[in-house]
Amino acid sequence: MRRIGTALAAMMLAGGGLLAGTVPAVAAVPTAVDCAVTWGSLDKTGDSVASRRLTDVRTGQHECFDRLVFDAQGAAADPIGYTVRYVDVLHQDPSDVVVPIKGGAILEISLFSPRYDPATGQPYPPLPSVDVTGYRTFREFKVTGGSEGYTQAGLGVRARLPFRVFQTANHLVVDVAHTW
Repeated sequence: MRRIGTALAAMMLAGGGLLAGTVPAVAAVPTAVDCAVTWGSLDKTGDSVASRRLTDVRTGQHECFDRLVFDAQGAAADPIGYTVRYVDVLHQDPSDVVVPIKGGAILEISLFSPRYDPATGQPYPPLPSVDVTGYRTFREFKVTGGSEGYTQAGLGVRARLPFRVFQTANHLVVDVAHTW
């Protein structure tokens, strides 16, 4: 009787081991995102042949960068002209008044986009304000001025970090990396 009990116990352990072998011992670990960037922090410019009216501005947070997006009217293939650069102090165009902006560094964004209807001289509705509270890199965003077919904005960021600017359809995108 004792042999049968020992044999049953051995079979149960062996069977349990077979069943346990089908279940992974360690859960899969998600792969880490590579946040290495090669963008740099020098001035970025893009040419356009015609001005494009800005219709919206919005922001978003990503794992490796914070994103600012300007939406423009017109054909998607038309380039949106811009200059984006770090400045020590943001001066409002055209008054040259200093615009205070939160952050350890300031990106000045100039867009070839009037703030008024060139045909009538009437101002376009203002772009909405965006709240960047809690963002990892962004500290404050302000549309600050503009003249002669340009719109100027300031983006306060945590530090002088790499950034990139590109257009996709009717959107001009400014990404600022979280780290070097």
